[in-house]
Amino acid sequence: MGHSSGGDASRHSAVLRTVRPDGTPVYRHRQRPGVPPVSVVRFDTEDAHAHLPPDHRHAHDFLVLVYVEEGTGSFAVDGTERPLRAGEVHAVPPGQVIGVAAVTELARSRAWSVAFTPDAVPALASVSPLAWAHHPLLALFAPGAAPGRVAGPDRASWSAWLADLAGELADPDRLGAHEAVAALLTRLLVAAARLAPSAPSAPDPLTERVFAEIEATFREPVSAADVARALGYTPGHLTTVLRKRTGRPLLEWITERRMTEVRRMLRETDLPLDAIATRTGLRDATYLVRRFRDRYGITPQRWRHAQRAWP
Repeated sequence: MGHSSGGDASRHSAVLRTVRPDGTPVYRHRQRPGVPPVSVVRFDTEDAHAHLPPDHRHAHDFLVLVYVEEGTGSFAVDGTERPLRAGEVHAVPPGQVIGVAAVTELARSRAWSVAFTPDAVPALASVSPLAWAHHPLLALFAPGAAPGRVAGPDRASWSAWLADLAGELADPDRLGAHEAVAALLTRLLVAAARLAPSAPSAPDPLTERVFAEIEATFREPVSAADVARALGYTPGHLTTVLRKRTGRPLLEWITERRMTEVRRMLRETDLPLDAIATRTGLRDATYLVRRFRDRYGITPQRWRHAQRAWP
């Protein structure tokens, strides 16, 4: 689902970031100064993908929460068919490959799709992406978690929360809009987490080892080859395994961890870019700017200014 659950990338303020070797496009959330990194779309699945090719596949590097108001059907996640039923809440983590061919079979169904980055939620803004699977607010995004199902009496509340969130995002300059967006999104994540299984699936041992190694070394100028070597694997093998189990390759996880720390330092300190680069395993300020702009479509200076300009 992700960005194209609304029909195309523009519906969720998403832009193409890269294309994987197998041809799968990967979209990132468009960073717009002064606007929370959240977008909400209510869509009719009968025509949402009418203009897309039948074999369309895509991935995204932001989080997506989908609430099905009515109708039934299915869509594919990493090649596995996932049924859709009214009242269900589906969480799609970054990196998973979404197939939309089956979604077009839905008849006059309606759903909401919320795309966001962790910076939109104060409780998540500085959380390491390596720890997302264990964060209580992201319980529904944990690997292997089944979709949540909203009880009938609560479904009107879900629709109202999503409508309110869309309303606040429609006028981000209004007094208190940013706080309202953060509060409403947090409310949705709390409600979604409460629908998650009470007993989460056991963590994957290899993924845990990789993440621990990244967490211990990302502040140094280590490469994917260094991490793989430390764990006794070749970079190619570890990258393939990690992509299969998490939806993202090894280098992307290293980069994501560094960029999370860069964003935290930009938001919480006045350190110059050279100092931030040194403390996050990046070569220098020039390299940091290039990587940041490639990842988010905005320079770190503008991103810092936008964060501090928020009400």
